[in-house]
Amino acid sequence: MSETRQAQPIDPGVLELLRAVSTATLSTQLYRRGFRNLFMHDVQPLRPDLRLVGQAFTLRYIPLREDLERTGEFDNRTNKQRIAVESVGPGDVLVIDARGDTRAGVLGNILAARIKARGAAGIVTDGAFRDTPEIRELGIPAYARSQNANLSISIHHPADINVPIACGGVAVLPGDVIVGDAEGVIVVPRSVVEEVARAAYEQERLEAFIFQKVAAGSSILGVYPPDEATLAEYEASRSGGDPGDPPR
Repeated sequence: MSETRQAQPIDPGVLELLRAVSTATLSTQLYRRGFRNLFMHDVQPLRPDLRLVGQAFTLRYIPLREDLERTGEFDNRTNKQRIAVESVGPGDVLVIDARGDTRAGVLGNILAARIKARGAAGIVTDGAFRDTPEIRELGIPAYARSQNANLSISIHHPADINVPIACGGVAVLPGDVIVGDAEGVIVVPRSVVEEVARAAYEQERLEAFIFQKVAAGSSILGVYPPDEATLAEYEASRSGGDPGDPPR
């Protein structure tokens, strides 16, 4: 088990850019850099109106084996789930590897409330939540594959904290940047997060211009993707500056 923390915080300007762009745009930018599998499969938001941006703090579950859970009780001093809940900090996203098994909730509303109180940015799992209506009411960005009232220890055993995991079919490393919107969750490796964030922001500005042209009746020919004339028209529309320019 590793419980080391990410040493370097994410630049606030980068976080601002990531909050302004969609997971679809991030997926495009990551694809252009050779990353093909970073959008989590079948992991959906409890609250599509809440955006999620933060760094991954990982928790890995393995299948329950009865000799690993002798008492059926939670010991807050030794249970890795409880240690993770008391270890996440401001800006962290607790990412839980449940192996895609939704036969029991990975946590409920009380632990979710504690995670929120510690300043965490959100919770993501490829398993299920229990107490789902109450977690939704908390207002913390939370993403899961399903919901199930069964106790976690009926199916899962928390094994490791802050180690590489799989979640929604995607590799997640501690400190990776997690971005969620109404469409789902994408993982952005720390090594490319700044360049991806800036490129995604610029892509969305250009595509907003293209969308307006197409919605007004323009053909996609020469517009999507843009040819030199469309790019020149776009640049002209930006002449004089824009208070929405991304931070440098």
